[in-house]
Amino acid sequence: MVVLRGTHKLLKVLHTTASPSDFSDTALGDWYINRIVVDRQPLLLCVVANSLLAMITPARDVKNLPQHFPELVQNRLQRLGADQTTVDAEVAAMQAVMVGKTQDRSVVGTMVDFAKVIPYYLPIGGWEMEDLEIAEDKLAETPCRCGRAQATIWPGRDSLRLLQTRWQPVGDVH
Repeated sequence: MVVLRGTHKLLKVLHTTASPSDFSDTALGDWYINRIVVDRQPLLLCVVANSLLAMITPARDVKNLPQHFPELVQNRLQRLGADQTTVDAEVAAMQAVMVGKTQDRSVVGTMVDFAKVIPYYLPIGGWEMEDLEIAEDKLAETPCRCGRAQATIWPGRDSLRLLQTRWQPVGDVH
């Protein structure tokens, strides 16, 4: 099961189905989602809680996002470079999709930071899906939570590590 944690404005469209005690049992954890507007175009910014990996997609058919979300994550993880077995395992764990309120203010704060820089990663006056993927790649290389006692989070690298740790059999070395 995966829990999509929507901001207040998204929960007006998506109906809450998760209780506050529900948490994702995927390697990457809960996904936080916010609607942003860049160059007058609505986008969904999705950030996973455990590694802060970002995914950006046009805000179309938001009501049916839970049905399409595993496919979006599958495409993102493939672009990130995760091996297909690991991607398949993560997506299989996401077949049940619940929707809940945001719970971690630190993840929401990271989303605010990401939303501020995304316009600088996209061309002025129009952009394509490839441009959104380039912005995702730049966010994956952005160090997060640098000033804390814990280690700095590198979203792309840490996502791959979490996926491998959870879904690779012990002794299977690539």
